[in-house]
Amino acid sequence: MELTRLDETAREIEMTLKGRKIAVMLAEDYQELEVWYPYFRLMDEGADVTRVAAEAGKTYPSKLGYPCASDVSADDVSGADFDAVVVPGGWSPDYMRRSESMIRFIRQSAAAGKVLAAICHGGWMLCCTDALKGKKATSFVAIKHDMINAGAEWVDSECVVDGNVITSRKPDDLPAFCRAIIEALK
Repeated sequence: MELTRLDETAREIEMTLKGRKIAVMLAEDYQELEVWYPYFRLMDEGADVTRVAAEAGKTYPSKLGYPCASDVSADDVSGADFDAVVVPGGWSPDYMRRSESMIRFIRQSAAAGKVLAAICHGGWMLCCTDALKGKKATSFVAIKHDMINAGAEWVDSECVVDGNVITSRKPDDLPAFCRAIIEALK
């Protein structure tokens, strides 16, 4: 019993993101690791992580059919409600940018200067904002020119941090991506 209490106390001390609110954007055809790895890693640091989608309570399938239910609708929250937004890749950003409420949400987050973290094709959602103008950023190589056309100086690196914008290329980059998000929110 005493050892359990000690473990719980030690774990609470390690929770560097306690009190921080993070949104993970969600839509169909998401890349599994790019949703679940940050979701659980940031929760493990004590953050309150919310899955934001076009529809609240809807189950969205990943590229491989793995289900993920949204917590809230983008219509029911504001970018100002969160400290950071994580935009996963896969084909989900292509679906996200078809939703005016999802675009409004990411634009509000960018305008409020929140931490914007996009991996792989997630950069497509940043292209819907002014967040990339004059910033160094990376992405999956297939959307390199979209990122450049949105004003970014594109670099091929596992994780690029430029002010409040954090970007990575692919699932292999998730450890560096999550470390950068945690560091930015400390």
